[in-house]
Amino acid sequence: MSQSLAKNLVHLIYSTKNRAPCFDREVQVRLFAYQAGILNEWESPAVVIGGVSDHVHALFVLSKNHALAKVIEEVKKGSSKWLKTQGSEFRDFHWQAGYGAFSVSQSNVDEVRRYIEQQEEHHRIRSFQEEFLAFLKRHGMEYDERYLWD
Repeated sequence: MSQSLAKNLVHLIYSTKNRAPCFDREVQVRLFAYQAGILNEWESPAVVIGGVSDHVHALFVLSKNHALAKVIEEVKKGSSKWLKTQGSEFRDFHWQAGYGAFSVSQSNVDEVRRYIEQQEEHHRIRSFQEEFLAFLKRHGMEYDERYLWD
């Protein structure tokens, strides 16, 4: 085959350091747009980005030319630098060190999109930790809880 084709959809989840609630709705809108721009630069267009005051969910199409870890590193690094220019309250801002990245089939894109768009409602009844543990269980991922939270 002379053409390389790939479509890998990724649901990325990560939080602020120690899950500190840092973002009001106005900041979230600008942050998510900025992160979408970074993803585009890395040939990994966002389908949807959402979240709440202490964490982000992004559904994106991973570039066939870049490693997942590198794309995530650039999104977190770039958006952290940008946030630090948005006001003194973000001077000491940091993302958590890790992340969760989960594969999504094309047939589940609409469901994942709705899930990400409804984060505010969802987190009225479930904490970030409860949500993340449920994702790990649903995807059969092994982990050591001693190193899960920072």
